Order: sequence, then C-alpha cells, then structure tokens
Amino acid sequence: MSILSAVVDAGSISAGARALRMPLATVSRRVAELETELGAELLLRSARGLTLTDTGAAYLEAARRILEDVAEAERIATGEFSRPKGTLALTAPIVFGRLHVLPVVTDFLKAHPDVDVRLEQTDRPVSLHEENFDLAVRIGSLPDSSLMARRLGFVRQVVCASPDYLEHNATPEHPRDLADHDCVTFGNLMSPNAWRFGEGREATGAAIRSRLVVNTAEAAIAAAEASLGITRVLSYQIADAVKHGRLVRILTSFEPEPWPVSFVYPPRSLAPQKLRAFLSFASPRITEALNR
Repeated sequence: MSILSAVVDAGSISAGARALRMPLATVSRRVAELETELGAELLLRSARGLTLTDTGAAYLEAARRILEDVAEAERIATGEFSRPKGTLALTAPIVFGRLHVLPVVTDFLKAHPDVDVRLEQTDRPVSLHEENFDLAVRIGSLPDSSLMARRLGFVRQVVCASPDYLEHNATPEHPRDLADHDCVTFGNLMSPNAWRFGEGREATGAAIRSRLVVNTAEAAIAAAEASLGITRVLSYQIADAVKHGRLVRILTSFEPEPWPVSFVYPPRSLAPQKLRAFLSFASPRITEALNR
C-alpha cells in the first residue's frame, strides 16, 4: 500500500522508486504483485505517466486511510499521541476561509509545531475522498452521506446596500421593490434575474435587474460599497462592512431561514490525532466568531 501510494504521488514508478530509495525493479514487481493478488488492474501505464483505474482510485483511497490509521495507532502505542503530527488537508469557501479558517489555522500551527496544514480555499464543490482532504467547511444543509459532521453555527442570506446608494434611492420595503433598483449579483449564490425570499409555501420570487454579475462574493461586496447597487451575499461576508457602516442590511424581515455551517470529515474508527486536535481547537473559536 505504501509503495502504491508513493508511486501515484510521484507520477511514475521510476520517480516513486527514487522517492522510496528502492530499486526500480523491486517497486515495479511489488506493484505488479499487488495487482495480481487483488485480481484487478490498479494503474494504467503510458508514456505520459501513470493513471489510476477506477478500481485503483477506490483502493488507494482506502489504503491511505488504513496507512493513516496504522501510523496513528503506532504513535499512540509509543506514547506520541499527545503531540499531533503530519499534514492536515483542509478546504473552505474562499471568503469564509480568509475570515474564519485561516486565522484559526495560523494559531493552531503555532500551538502544534509538528503539524503542517494544506488549506485550499475554493467555492467549488470538493470531494473529500477523491481529493484527499481530511476536513471541509460546508455552508448549507448537508445531504445524507457517510461523512461525519460537527455544527459550528449559522449564517444568513442577506440583502444590503451602501448608505450613499440608499440615500439617493428609495430603500426597498418589500422584495418586489427590487425591480426598481440596480442590483449586483454574485453568480454562485443566485440567479441574475430573480431572488427568492422566504421558505416553503411562503417563498416568493422577486424580479431584479443585475447591473453587474460577478463570480466572487468579494467583488459583489466591493461593488455594493462603491454604491453601484444592491447585492445579496451571506451575513458573515459583510459583517465587517456593516459594523463599520460601509453597508446596511435591508429587507431583513424577508430573509430565508439561516444556513448551517459545519465541519465535515470522513468517518474513521480511529480518527488521526491531528484531525481530532484541530476539531477541538477550531470548532469553539469559529462558533464564537459566528455568534459575534
């Protein structure tokens, strides 16, 4: 399992052999023996390198979890469990990661010198299994899955505008009033033509005119602060702007139900100490930040 993992990470059998400091013939033979033992092809070999088959990808994912569990069990057996070690791979939405995860990661690394962190901030859906992440921040209701979850708090979809914009334009009192305003739309969160308010049978759509459509929340917020129009983002994304008076929340009585914020991570009979340590360290800090 260790050899297969090293070969895949290195991109070729020869590079894997160099990383392992083992003879090329030995590494090649071990991989072939593993495929024979399993009765399945794990790797596709070509001049461009190695590619995992579907079976190989599933096997390697399970193998890496097993190797991690073995390493953790050995650390516990030798008394090293009190000091988390290894690389922790995390993913979080871009703005949430910058505002809430990165500061916690920085403090965590200072407290745990034997742990390294790989943090990927992205608004795209991420598969923990396929992309080898230990932990992810998810905003919104969680689908039924095999993943474990720890609730951190809640955020809301909010509508806001700058005081200057509202001073020169009538403040909307109802979602239908948005049709008479300029809007800035964050394309990943909503339609550029209509916004929905309320929940269930009480839900209603409001037609809007998007003067600007962007693909990041930070761009939408910057445009709203520049008085280009009204935007709709998540509450944590504008907390600082509201606190300092750069933006004002409007239509608050029409906001949908809040969305949960959670840590999700793969279930394991023996969770790595580095993951347990981060969950214990980060969860109360992020929860406190969301409740401010």
